[in-house]
Amino acid sequence: MPPITHLLWQLIRYAQRLYWVDTLLWLFILGLPAVPGLVIREFFDTLTGESRFDASPWVWIGLLLAVGMARVVAIFAGRITKTQHRFLISGLVRHNLLHELLKRPGAELATGGANGQNASPGEILSYFRDDAAQIEDVVVGTNEIFGAGVFAVGSVALLLSVNPTMTLLVFLPLGAIALLAHQAEHRLKRYRRASRQATQRVTGLIGELFTAVQAVKVAGAETQMLDELRERCNHRRSLMVRDQVFSAILNSGFENIVSIGTGLILLVASQSLGAQGDLTVGDFALFVYYLSFVTYFLAFLGGFIATIKQSEVSFERMGKLVGVDEWMSGRVDESGPSTLPPVHPPTPYPLTYPHPLYLKPLFYPESALPSRVMATASAPLRELRVEGLTYRYPGGGGISDISFTLQAGSLTVITGRVGAGKTTLLRVLLGLLPKQSGALYWNGQPILDPANYLVPPRAAYTPQIPQLFSASLRENLLLGLGDAASQEQLDRAIATAIFDQDVAALPEGLETLIGTRGFRLSGGQKQRAAAARMLLRQPALMVFDDLSSALDVETEQHLWEQLFNPFTHPPLPPTCLVVSHRPAVLNRANQILFLENGRIESVT
Repeated sequence: MPPITHLLWQLIRYAQRLYWVDTLLWLFILGLPAVPGLVIREFFDTLTGESRFDASPWVWIGLLLAVGMARVVAIFAGRITKTQHRFLISGLVRHNLLHELLKRPGAELATGGANGQNASPGEILSYFRDDAAQIEDVVVGTNEIFGAGVFAVGSVALLLSVNPTMTLLVFLPLGAIALLAHQAEHRLKRYRRASRQATQRVTGLIGELFTAVQAVKVAGAETQMLDELRERCNHRRSLMVRDQVFSAILNSGFENIVSIGTGLILLVASQSLGAQGDLTVGDFALFVYYLSFVTYFLAFLGGFIATIKQSEVSFERMGKLVGVDEWMSGRVDESGPSTLPPVHPPTPYPLTYPHPLYLKPLFYPESALPSRVMATASAPLRELRVEGLTYRYPGGGGISDISFTLQAGSLTVITGRVGAGKTTLLRVLLGLLPKQSGALYWNGQPILDPANYLVPPRAAYTPQIPQLFSASLRENLLLGLGDAASQEQLDRAIATAIFDQDVAALPEGLETLIGTRGFRLSGGQKQRAAAARMLLRQPALMVFDDLSSALDVETEQHLWEQLFNPFTHPPLPPTCLVVSHRPAVLNRANQILFLENGRIESVT
């Protein structure tokens, strides 16, 4: 991972205009209180007759009120810019994290993830919530610490003009704070890392419980699962308390060091006050007032250093999740292979890459959303050739040296025992798992990036367990097509998938909400809904993973008849690659591939 300062600078540069406007406002917010110090000195010197200005005390009182009102206005404007900046930074980090996750091959998170990092959807929530918020806090806090530092330096300059000897004592607390922060660094990171991991385990179990309620009830394991959740929550609570208590103790230590140093400095200053001393009452009031700016900055600096160390943990966790080691050692870009240097690369770090967010800006017109680009088939599919396709899982299993050819309009069936590698073959072919060797050719042209090439309208995939969303059935079938698909096309796809009678029986038809992951639909209805979604996109190649496994024999027969009905797919019949054991499918096949231990044993 690059240095934390490098990452923070990339995020600061994302919205520079907003950042510097916010910085200017916070300079006013933090700096305007410095003005009353000078006014207070002149006020007291006016009362004692030692003022250099011939002004009434009421003039100084009026100036104090004016400065206070100006600070109120600056605070109001600063809160607006700060809120906008927070949304931008957290939005960018979460966008980039999601962007990198979506670039990972489809099955990797479930089977170990990047670099063997296991993460369920529930566990990933902690990255988007806690780690992104941590990074947001430290980025938007940089201009606050900058503003406090500017006026701390200015205050030190004023204090030096009053009494240089006493002012030098200010640097003693600074040294103590730096030493304490250095000593606490490793423990601070260790406690934060442990608390984040404990939170991840809790959110992961909650996510799994919500998707496995029926299985828990059938097994009668409610008590055991609640006990497990309670145990994880208690463990998380103890680690969170340890993390928060240590952070509070550290911040308290910073503030106490500053307070003790301040007390010692004031004791020394009091010795110079009086008839024999060289400080007037106004000078002493000025010294006390501006000393508070320095001590505030020192305490703020200590806490900010601790926050930076904790944000390093957040970057580290997210980097491991999305495979930061690949980026550091040289990764393949979407445009082609390119090796990035391992240290301080010119390309922005993936988690801080300046992607456009299209949020409504404060200072310039809102940008128009980019038009959605649909993949277009350069030529109708005549032949898809697979040569030497290989992928091996880290723990064993996978496929080796798979070669075959699909002709346009043919039905190829992949069959074999459980665990033979049938589903793995489909995922590697479609780019959902990264091939380790082999090549794919579409009409004789090599496919360099299957994950982005084999998409509608070239190819579409229906997995064994379709992914549906908590929305209406219509939204699940269209899934972003919008006005690009007519009602007639939608009805035809539903009828071809033998799903029309089921839709008619639903309470609100296509507008029926199907619940989380489509739990209101049966297994067969989910598969036919996924098939209708595929047919709606009219792909040249249709890939099915055991489509008919949850269908009865009669429905299955009608489904395949509809799929290969010449009136359903004018002018050409579909090209299908199917995983199945069913005789009805095998009897229709033009080609049958029998897999055994990840290899093709026979082709018939």
